Amino acid sequence: MFRRRRLAAWRLRLIWDLMFATAVECTRGDTPRPPARTMGATVTETERIRNFCIIAHIDHGKSTLADRLLELTHAVSARDMREQYLDKMDLERERGITIKAQAVRLTYATGGVSYELNLIDTPGHVDFTYEVSRSLAACEGAVLLVDASQGIEAQTLANFHLARDAGLVIVPVVNKIDLPAADVEGTRRDLAELVGCEPEQVLAVSGKTGQGVPELLEAIIARVPPPEGRPSDPLRALVFDSTFDPYRGVIAYVRVKDGVLRSHAELHAMAVGLDWEAEEVGVFAPEATPVPELGPGEVGYLVTGLKDVHQVRVGDTITSQGRDRAHEPLPGYREPKPMVWSGLFPAEGGDYSALRDALEKLKLNDAALVFEPETSSALGFGFRCGFLGLLHMDIVKERLEREFGLELIATAPNVEFHVIRGDRTIVVHNPSEMPPPGTYDRVEEPVVLATIITPSEYLGAVLELCQSRRGEMVDMKYLSPTRVEVHYLLPLAEIIFDFFDQLKSRTRGYASLDYEPWGYEPADLVRVDILLHGEPVDAFSSVVHREKAYQYGRTMVERLRELIPRQLFDVAIQAAIGSRVIARETVKAKRKDVLAKCYGGDITRKRKLLEQQKKGKERLRRVGRVDVPQTAFIEALRVDQDRR
Repeated sequence: MFRRRRLAAWRLRLIWDLMFATAVECTRGDTPRPPARTMGATVTETERIRNFCIIAHIDHGKSTLADRLLELTHAVSARDMREQYLDKMDLERERGITIKAQAVRLTYATGGVSYELNLIDTPGHVDFTYEVSRSLAACEGAVLLVDASQGIEAQTLANFHLARDAGLVIVPVVNKIDLPAADVEGTRRDLAELVGCEPEQVLAVSGKTGQGVPELLEAIIARVPPPEGRPSDPLRALVFDSTFDPYRGVIAYVRVKDGVLRSHAELHAMAVGLDWEAEEVGVFAPEATPVPELGPGEVGYLVTGLKDVHQVRVGDTITSQGRDRAHEPLPGYREPKPMVWSGLFPAEGGDYSALRDALEKLKLNDAALVFEPETSSALGFGFRCGFLGLLHMDIVKERLEREFGLELIATAPNVEFHVIRGDRTIVVHNPSEMPPPGTYDRVEEPVVLATIITPSEYLGAVLELCQSRRGEMVDMKYLSPTRVEVHYLLPLAEIIFDFFDQLKSRTRGYASLDYEPWGYEPADLVRVDILLHGEPVDAFSSVVHREKAYQYGRTMVERLRELIPRQLFDVAIQAAIGSRVIARETVKAKRKDVLAKCYGGDITRKRKLLEQQKKGKERLRRVGRVDVPQTAFIEALRVDQDRR
């Protein structure tokens, strides 16, 4: 009996030793490891993590390539697969652009080893560069994608410099090699020269057919380094994005740098100084999937349960409470500087509180949005909002209307001006804040450094367009015998409206544009006021260059003459610079003479009654007010934007 028990114990111990040895060998990578993982990362597991993003010019195939990566790694079943899978918003799918960066975890096995790939799909438009910069901070590598038929474009250069400055390993890739007009070898040489590698190291893929995508995954695993960090260190997790759920509160998207982030852990936000208990942590695979913990290098989400949107900030560092708290926060993000300002007002005055709450919740999901309360005599209470560009403004307005059920009026967009008065500098966001002429020394307007890449045959048209917008050439460089890169200093106010459309029109769609802030330069700017019956309407005021003041004033008064309904008296619509009127139109009065009670009798009775009504109309002209309907505001401002 005793021997049988010892033999059974020996067999059990032998089985245990074999299981332990197998686990050790799996950790070393000598044998395949199961891809599913429910615990946080260890030191050896961290070496099998790759964090990367896809960056490119707009419409170069980022979302399509991400779809092929999802299919190849079986992250999404064939039944659930759809085009632009990571573009969650209807607005993104309708416009065919990526607005929000999206993170997803993929599992890919190669060489008997299963790797965890955290992919972040980024936007490509210049207005959403801040989204790209925040995504780069959560990665160690970037796939630089270039369309084989379009070549290197302006935003390609901008994103390349962002990734290089962030210290990321860049994997150059030529996309859309299946197109008939694709110049694969030429694009490969240009991209190799830009990145500084051999042309053979530039991969060629087709996001539509999937050709070359497996080789891309192999290159990402081979070239992108694993994240650094140890689970034994104090917890430090970077909040790179966030959103708001009405039932679960603020949901933060985090990248764990050091330590382990567990569900129901006692956490501390270092920037805000807030303590709370985490409700849940998880990953996007690609749908939200809860996990017990997130280890070093992993990307996922954190359900905070906080209902106050001000208590979680993008760029904050999450750490543990008590003695395990980290002492140094992670480097955050530089605050984005708004380029375009516009007023947002609710069409119904009672929706002001709803608009304020909507803006606060939307700012969680769009950290580049800036807003402050303002009051308009014509539109009531609203907010002055800062945007990164005109497309950003359009997207924010449409998201507020769709996601929060609001009806909004947006005033004419303008840029930020600096009014110099002696040693004092006045920052002007709203044209109504502009001091009258003669009360200040000078006005400075923002200037941007624009990068334009165009085919050489359209160079003359591009230079003519830039000169007409008060531009100053910095330099010009031929990227190839057929492609030119031009740098111009341009006033921001001249390019935020229709400059991009004009550039595409004059180059048949081949030119590309990117710009970055340069500084402020003195300019001859004036404020053009629109007066209705002698009263200025601040919603129609605008700060423009003196040379274009008459054109703006003439267009606005002509349009308002068609939109404002006729009154019982003549309504004068004037455009003025200070006290000088530069344009005028008149809305003629209705002829509403009441003669019903003057039936029969002499004609003098009717004349006497008409004279009395004439005196009443003269008095009404002196004390009457012009009520501009909301539809007229909307149409006038929309026409102004389209015209520009």
